[in-house]
Amino acid sequence: MAKKGNRIQVILECTEHKASGLPGTSRYITTKNKKNTPDRMELKKFNSIMKKMTVHKEIK
Repeated sequence: MAKKGNRIQVILECTEHKASGLPGTSRYITTKNKKNTPDRMELKKFNSIMKKMTVHKEIK
């Protein structure tokens, strides 16, 4: 049986796209170590709808 680890799956959602009111969403799925980074993640990722790099924050 596999050992339970500290890595969890998180969803990153674009903050600029959400505020702009354009249809659709830009989301990425990644993993993080909840022991090392207990706070919500914030990364710059490419938003294909807006065609530029934007800040994506962890949701849920």
